[in-house]
Amino acid sequence: MHANSWSDFLLLIGLRYFIIASMAWLFWYVIFKKRISFRKIQLKFPSNKDYQREILFSIATIFIFSLVPTVLLLTPIRQYTQFYTYPGIYNAHTLYFWLAFPIMYVVHDTYFYFTHRLMHHPKLFKAFHLLHHKSTNPSPFAAFAFHPLEAIVEAGIFPILLFIMPLCKWHLFAFFLVQMVYNVYGHLGWEVYPKGFNKSWIGRWVNTSVNHNQHHHYFKGNYSLYFLWWDRIFGTLRTDYDQAFQEVKSRKK
Repeated sequence: MHANSWSDFLLLIGLRYFIIASMAWLFWYVIFKKRISFRKIQLKFPSNKDYQREILFSIATIFIFSLVPTVLLLTPIRQYTQFYTYPGIYNAHTLYFWLAFPIMYVVHDTYFYFTHRLMHHPKLFKAFHLLHHKSTNPSPFAAFAFHPLEAIVEAGIFPILLFIMPLCKWHLFAFFLVQMVYNVYGHLGWEVYPKGFNKSWIGRWVNTSVNHNQHHHYFKGNYSLYFLWWDRIFGTLRTDYDQAFQEVKSRKK
């Protein structure tokens, strides 16, 4: 990550997002559409208006997301963060360097679950989260299709991570790359995990595209991002999730 200006961050985030989302859309929604459409979680496809709305608000989100690292890393605020550019005791040969990656995802998953549930509160939903839920049958471009207020909330994980733990450019690069890929997968509209994964010893705790698609379809339950433990602990995992996963993965052409 060698960004020296706001435009650098804008280009980095924008290119990464549209390359990942566009590749997913071209593969599943265009090139192999006829071959795999019977396995689409919701059999119908979004309208052109849905795609246009998702792309438009994704662009707005990218502008907001690029402002946050600009302020945190390219202004005097940086001295108050724990971002580091020198190896020191946190170099790639130390245990901390590698442990930082899973810690970041656990922190992000926790932050996402509770802010997501909060935005579903009746007093906040319309202002913050309704626009994202206009994608009741989401496409890969829905991954960043947020109202500006929600985009600010989503971007909040960046300062939290930078202020609570030492991180270098490689941590941030990997974190945001995986976050973006998993977010696009969550809105893909197809399930890529194999049949029975949801009931395996690890799959019980991993969020899936079926899981998040249900959230968009029904608006209630399944609030998680990467993992399912918060949904299971607080009883917000939809009771029909396993049945839906099985149904999607059992379809025959």
